[in-house]
Amino acid sequence: MKVSFTAKEYRQLLELVHLGMWSVTGYQGDDTAAAKRFFDIDQKLLGLATEFGCADLVEEFKDGTLQPAPKLAEDDRVREIQSEFQNDVFWHELVTRMADRDVAGEQAKRALDTPGIDPAPSRDEQLKKIEERYWAEFEKNDLASVVVLRGGRG
Repeated sequence: MKVSFTAKEYRQLLELVHLGMWSVTGYQGDDTAAAKRFFDIDQKLLGLATEFGCADLVEEFKDGTLQPAPKLAEDDRVREIQSEFQNDVFWHELVTRMADRDVAGEQAKRALDTPGIDPAPSRDEQLKKIEERYWAEFEKNDLASVVVLRGGRG
């Protein structure tokens, strides 16, 4: 199979590959199973840079591995995508984890206060309601209303 790309398309492909590898290696590094799984294809695509007129977007390290050059890795568009991704992950994780914690607490309290009386709403219904409250709060006030109590469980 032969595939052809314009220089612009190949640049976009390099951005996509860089973002993918960044998400795979970002916090855990290059020695994970996932990073190793994608390493060869990453190197293969980076190795085509000169052929597609994008040699300035890739640099070779002393050990022979290829990496995105700063021109690609520090590109404003790429940085913006990374920043938006990290922001989205933060808020979704915060809401999900806090809602999970609250539902578990509510279920335990309900079991102690009213054992065997009135079935509790489904966990999914409870989570949805609590998550909606958190989303409304965070959209309105960001983190201004968040308070961490010391001496608690965390």
